[in-house]
Amino acid sequence: MASDAAADMDVDYRGRLEAERADLRAQLAELGFGEAGSLNYDSNFADTSQVTAERGEAEVLAGQLREALADVEAAIERLTNGTYGICERCGDPISPARLEAKPAARRCIACASRQ
Repeated sequence: MASDAAADMDVDYRGRLEAERADLRAQLAELGFGEAGSLNYDSNFADTSQVTAERGEAEVLAGQLREALADVEAAIERLTNGTYGICERCGDPISPARLEAKPAARRCIACASRQ
């Protein structure tokens, strides 16, 4: 029965994490960032200060999205290797409430607050 609960948790969190991964990838694509991770823009377009500023903002946002994507992909890997829900710092279980709020959490709340 315990293995059924672990399997249910895996499916529930895996589905949420995979949906979040797809959403992050879509947001990156919407910003114009291709698979290579660089901003795709028309090189013939005049590079005005407004375009430069907007490109800079897009690159900052894309960096945040790529970081979140890396966290989600790491969480999916932890699900695969059986270490999901275990704090990377102290080794204690991460509370279900924390995982519900932040499925890609790497640390328990106590260790995360000590950062």
